[in-house]
Amino acid sequence: MAKLPIVTYPEPVLAQKAQPLAEITPEIETLIKDMIETMYESDGVGLAAPQVGKSIRLITLDETGPKERKNPTVLVNPEFVEQVGVKESEESCLSLPTFSCKVKRYERVTVKGLNEKGEAVEIQAEGLLAVILQHEIDHLEGKTLVDHASRLKRTMYDSKVKKWRKD
Repeated sequence: MAKLPIVTYPEPVLAQKAQPLAEITPEIETLIKDMIETMYESDGVGLAAPQVGKSIRLITLDETGPKERKNPTVLVNPEFVEQVGVKESEESCLSLPTFSCKVKRYERVTVKGLNEKGEAVEIQAEGLLAVILQHEIDHLEGKTLVDHASRLKRTMYDSKVKKWRKD
């Protein structure tokens, strides 16, 4: 297993709609293992393939992470089946260093997809797990937290990123 470099905003791959995966090849199996390792090593609870430069519909997550690492979960081609209620959550993202903002999310979600073996799975989630699923699936749609932020907050972050790129 290897830790992969995490792509940061405003890299174009983060703004692209990711492509569905037709099959789970040995290369994808390796990518899944590397993504789980990268998620944990980066102190994350979720990671989407676009965050490691791959525009495919694949996410890894573990709501017990990064410390406990009890429930690593893989979803290939995840889709929402149901979304209920609304709540606000404070979120940050491995692809947006130092950035956080409040996001309106669904309280409960049901997501279907395939696991790492290609078997159909359905996850009913609320609380942190529901937030992680929505956050990571946003990445597959080409959306990041800056897309949820106010225009002022986004403009301030954009200028911070420009300054970092010069330094």
